[in-house]
Amino acid sequence: MKRKASARWEGALQGGNGTISTDSGVLSQAQYSYSTRFENGAGTNPEELIAAAHAGCFSMALSGQLGKMNLTPESIETTATVTLDKTDAGFTITEVNLDVTARVPGASQEDFDKAAENAKLGCPVSRVLIAKITMDAKLVGAAAATE
Repeated sequence: MKRKASARWEGALQGGNGTISTDSGVLSQAQYSYSTRFENGAGTNPEELIAAAHAGCFSMALSGQLGKMNLTPESIETTATVTLDKTDAGFTITEVNLDVTARVPGASQEDFDKAAENAKLGCPVSRVLIAKITMDAKLVGAAAATE
């Protein structure tokens, strides 16, 4: 299974702007910019999208873990908070906090804690944050620089 999203950026970092789209069409030309990422501008940003993906992925993973214990959740609400800090290496996602509230009939605290920990470790978005990243980069429409 493969899923795709694309981004287009125009201009300098602080004065430019961009759009993000997904193949599913859920996001179509969603605006992002320096101000939506580092200030309080209108629009989205990559960290917010990672938070949304992580919250959704974790909630499904927790449901799956509970199902392995023959427990069916009535509801799972997860808020993921992504922290972006400036480090010596530059801006870095340094932490993701998952705040989870679930209603699971028949679950003990011990079973719930075990399921939540397994979901945190097994959620594909949790794992992607430590994944190998590959890249194909092409420069088009520009003359090659000569020395």
